[in-house]
Amino acid sequence: MNKKERVIAAFKGQETDHVPVSMWQHVPPEYWGNDDKFAQVQAQFLQDSDVDFLKLSGDKYFGWPSPVLKDIEKAEDLFRIQPLGANHPYIRGQIDRTRKVVAALGGACPAIYLIFVPLSYIRLTIGYPMMMKLIRDNPSAMKYACNVVAQDVKLLVQGIIQESGADGIFYSVQNGEENRFTYDEYRDWVMPSDKTVLDYANSLSDMNAIHFCAWEEIPNRLSVWEDYHAPVVSWSRYFDIMDIQEARKHFGCTVWGGFDNRPGTFLYTASREEIEKETASLIAQGGKQGYILGSDCSIHNELPVERIRWVVDTARQI
Repeated sequence: MNKKERVIAAFKGQETDHVPVSMWQHVPPEYWGNDDKFAQVQAQFLQDSDVDFLKLSGDKYFGWPSPVLKDIEKAEDLFRIQPLGANHPYIRGQIDRTRKVVAALGGACPAIYLIFVPLSYIRLTIGYPMMMKLIRDNPSAMKYACNVVAQDVKLLVQGIIQESGADGIFYSVQNGEENRFTYDEYRDWVMPSDKTVLDYANSLSDMNAIHFCAWEEIPNRLSVWEDYHAPVVSWSRYFDIMDIQEARKHFGCTVWGGFDNRPGTFLYTASREEIEKETASLIAQGGKQGYILGSDCSIHNELPVERIRWVVDTARQI
């Protein structure tokens, strides 16, 4: 199998010749102002790491550019949020840049693009404390704002898949920590806009992955995402479900993970021999059907790419 065949088979839950490997890093800020260099950085990462597919970075485009969110103080102001529209630079910029990244990859492997849930786009602009204040002060106002953002995100998803040439999206689902919302709050306040985008993405591609993010290092209330479906789930092995087979049974699809992504942990400190041994162990646990080897979340740039290459090379020998 080549990379494309291997990854497509894994996304379909079919047996692969080798377990696919994919880890990802953020693009350093010094490249954000030049789309060509931004694309070259991601193409170089593919060449250096030899991963089987890429999660394309959304760096530079994390916060939501609504003027309403600037210095917002009261929840009722959220009712004033207006759609950006398909031609807004925030949307067009991502589509055009991703087209360049995909072109730079030259068809060497599949690629999926990072998309956040609507509430996270808002949170990335105003911060968690203000997000929680506003949503608790007036849940209806935040739901309204999330719905507006969701309609724009659907335009972004459409452009990323149909214009840029990405194979699908990497849907980063956040805000589900056990200490943030109750089950009922999440399902009422957050879930509708999450699912609006996810269901639309699934109508456009069968190469989407959901990332159940645990970046705050607090376990997620996984039950709030019980009906979030995609061909692949990227989960937090070190905060939610340690056992790979249990994770596959829980999510009912191919699962993607294995290594702790945090600086100072095994992938950053272990010897090559130890990393090769752990890679073999994870593959033995996950098998060659319904498993993709990766990490809980983004690999920090301080990690030498050669360490990812050790994982890839080992996987190709098993």
